[in-house]
Amino acid sequence: MKTLKLTIVALLISTVSFAQWTQYNPNPVNEPSNAAEQVLNPTNHTLILIDHEGQMAFAVESQPIEELRNNTGLITGASKLFKVPTIITTVAEKQFSGPVFPEIREYYPDESTYIDRTTMNSWEDTNFIKAVEATGKKKLVMAGLWTEVCINLAALSALEDGYEVYVISDASGAVSQEAHDMAMTRMIQAGVIPMTSMQYLLEIYRDWSRSDQYIEVNELAKRYGGAYGLGIDYIKTMQKWAKEDEKKN
Repeated sequence: MKTLKLTIVALLISTVSFAQWTQYNPNPVNEPSNAAEQVLNPTNHTLILIDHEGQMAFAVESQPIEELRNNTGLITGASKLFKVPTIITTVAEKQFSGPVFPEIREYYPDESTYIDRTTMNSWEDTNFIKAVEATGKKKLVMAGLWTEVCINLAALSALEDGYEVYVISDASGAVSQEAHDMAMTRMIQAGVIPMTSMQYLLEIYRDWSRSDQYIEVNELAKRYGGAYGLGIDYIKTMQKWAKEDEKKN
């Protein structure tokens, strides 16, 4: 009986794993279910982008603003590409903080779906909680402004309510490096899992044989991936030139 139960569980896991990756063309020897439960994939989490707005960005000193925008564009583009449930919030958008980054609006142009609120802590807004619950996901990946306030408060609150919380540190910004570091330290001590923007993209892609998204992933990396993206553009161009030279000769 015990063997039968284990077999049934294994079959269920395999079925769920297969369902998670049906949009890809994986190598037949690969088995996504072998990955750790903590590892993200396109179907097991919700991405939450909190207050990436102009006024909030003006005071960010923890990293260059162009770097913050690039990293935000990278994770937003990834969530759109992989159809990850994504919640976008603003705080006093029309009264104070202004519109979200263009890098977000490009991929999610329907601003009527954004959740505007007055609370610094999104978790204290009932519309936000309803949106989170509607996704049915227990893993939440957060990024936003400021790390020490809007991310910190929401992450700690979500943890207490039983969610598994990840924070993309380089797509979040604070009023100083110390404020960012102390906020990340506090959240990590409480149980938050830290990650970076490029890590997010590659963690939910994870297999270069998944050809359906290969071109789009590379284009995202070339556009927002800094030196890594530049390297992709370099090697692709060099390969193209080499082929052109072969034809000439």
